[in-house]
Amino acid sequence: MKKKWLLRAGIPLFALGLGFFGIYEIKASIPDTIYTPSDESVDLKRIADYPMVDLVESVSASQNGTRTIDCYLANTFLLKQIEIKTTDPLWVEASGMPVGIYMETKGVLVIDTQELEDASGNRSCPVGQLIQSGDYLQKINGEELDKKSQLISCLETYTGGDLVFTILRDGEVLDIAVEPMLTADGTYKLGLWIRDNSQGIGTLTYTTEDGTFAALGHGISDVDTGNLLDLKNGKLYKAQIMDVKKGSAGNPGELSGIIYYDSTNELGSIKNNEICGIFGDLRDSYRQKQGAERKIEVAFKQEMQEGDASILCNVGDTVREYGVTIEKIYWNARDTNKCFILRVTDPALLEKTGGIVQGMSGSPVLQNGKLVGAVTHVFVQDATSGYGVFIENMMKK
Repeated sequence: MKKKWLLRAGIPLFALGLGFFGIYEIKASIPDTIYTPSDESVDLKRIADYPMVDLVESVSASQNGTRTIDCYLANTFLLKQIEIKTTDPLWVEASGMPVGIYMETKGVLVIDTQELEDASGNRSCPVGQLIQSGDYLQKINGEELDKKSQLISCLETYTGGDLVFTILRDGEVLDIAVEPMLTADGTYKLGLWIRDNSQGIGTLTYTTEDGTFAALGHGISDVDTGNLLDLKNGKLYKAQIMDVKKGSAGNPGELSGIIYYDSTNELGSIKNNEICGIFGDLRDSYRQKQGAERKIEVAFKQEMQEGDASILCNVGDTVREYGVTIEKIYWNARDTNKCFILRVTDPALLEKTGGIVQGMSGSPVLQNGKLVGAVTHVFVQDATSGYGVFIENMMKK
């Protein structure tokens, strides 16, 4: 009898929980802020098209061109307020060209720690839990630490005592004293795996008239820790695609090529490494070569539609336009570089790459004559499909 009562009580509670979860999901999927040109209206129903969801304008446009829309459930319960902000139309130069990326971190990044063996055969990790994966070593005994070669040199000349590291961990600066271990091979070590730079090939998304650029559509993270790299400085270089490793289910493909690391082929300086791309300033010499042949208006996210679109990319010859389909749009994407799903439909690109491959991140996505986003990720189990980021999100940075 008791079990039946518990079962009867549990069913409505479970249904109530599902209801609250459903409301939360609807609320989370509706955008918090929408940008729009001042002379255009916004079709809010398209991005809040749920049963029993009603939109009511509550505040008229203010002096700064901002107004608020109330979003109700069943015309009774206030789900959220959507802020509508007006802005001037934006124009950029869509690119799609491959670029070489070189970045240096603020300090030396700790990838991992490991146990070592001393002369007596005992195993331990000199840093223990004092230094952790993801920490940035910024100073050693009060001196700036920029390169891993500096740390190696310090250990080679070590004569005893603690080394005091100033580290950055989750935004907090700490001083930590560590004594290196004399290992079985007669050298002093700390048991740290470290890295001080990152490099690779990506795609330039757009440039602007005032000499800035955006690329990749996602930030550069360490391959081992998964953390977004804390940028000290970086450069953008010309690159040439030499080969394509075709993608397949469970096996992401890749664009491989040559990066021309010299001053004559430097395109610009990387200033920011953000979750939705890398951003910086173009060199004057490169800006002078830019034409207006790909000048294009930027679309706001509410203008994107499910259906036909295209991407610009270079997979070995020149920048070309290839057909894709926008399959799903996440209007209020919580992960700001996974805003929509696209699928490659162009036979030529499918034949060449199998779909989306590494190195295509940042490829501009065009729809209805406007720049709507950039390619960011490939689905590992389906190389034809992947994520994209709203171009609006990139331009906010």
